[in-house]
Amino acid sequence: MLRALIRLLRPKQWSKNLLVFAAYLFTAGFTREADTVRALLAFGAMCAISSATYVVNDLMDIERDRAHPTKRSRPLASGQIPVGLALFIACLLLALGIGAATSLGATALGVVAAYLGLQIAYNLGLKRVPVADVFCIALGFVLRAGLGAAAIHVTISSWLLYCTAALALMLGFAKRRNEFVIQGDRRAETRESLAAYSRSALDSLVTMSAGSAAVCYGIYSIESTTAHKYPALILTSLFVVYGISRYVLLVFGMDEGAEPADLLFRDRHLVFSVLGFLLAAIVAVSGFRLPLLER
Repeated sequence: MLRALIRLLRPKQWSKNLLVFAAYLFTAGFTREADTVRALLAFGAMCAISSATYVVNDLMDIERDRAHPTKRSRPLASGQIPVGLALFIACLLLALGIGAATSLGATALGVVAAYLGLQIAYNLGLKRVPVADVFCIALGFVLRAGLGAAAIHVTISSWLLYCTAALALMLGFAKRRNEFVIQGDRRAETRESLAAYSRSALDSLVTMSAGSAAVCYGIYSIESTTAHKYPALILTSLFVVYGISRYVLLVFGMDEGAEPADLLFRDRHLVFSVLGFLLAAIVAVSGFRLPLLER
């Protein structure tokens, strides 16, 4: 039962909520104890709320999941967790998440409300609309980054938000591509939006999103207010572009992309990209100077 409960909450997916720390990282929030506490609280709130939405989504998709080659083993679809218990857990997590967001202020609570509204719209119909389904997922990532900024009372660059959205679109379309390939003619039985996609369209959407993410982050690392203050931030772009390139290789060369969170922890190159990015960002905002790039 305990193992089934853990799977129901999908803690591996909490890696997506690390975006909450974006503003914290780029404003050197780790040098301020109050910002660290608030960022951690925002992360906890988003983990609770996102897990609650996963439970609700599984409740609504029980029958479809039972027809899916891998999702049929999920705790609700397989009958390991009773529906009543799942509802109680979802309500408890929502209460905890909203309570934590409330303590962070009105703006943070507004972002959480927008996230919940987005999830409701997604589950009630947008998940069945091609392209709109992935855009909903991408907007969820943008709201995660926005929550992190609201929690520590700072603004966040539009370029960084655009890059976040583009990266999320890349991951989302790559996941749709993987589902399209592995599920064959039964793809529409498990996800209605797949009926309107084609492999060539999904290939193009993944490529377009990956290119947009790389370009947008490059602009952010050179032209944003943060980049003007910390010119060495351009070093982080090396790891971003490398990570994107590696992911695209895995998607097209090995038909990967089903679970981005699993791939992140499994592929050494992606782990290297993330760790290298974090180290470069910390070094940059700590005051490291590149004389050739001084303005």
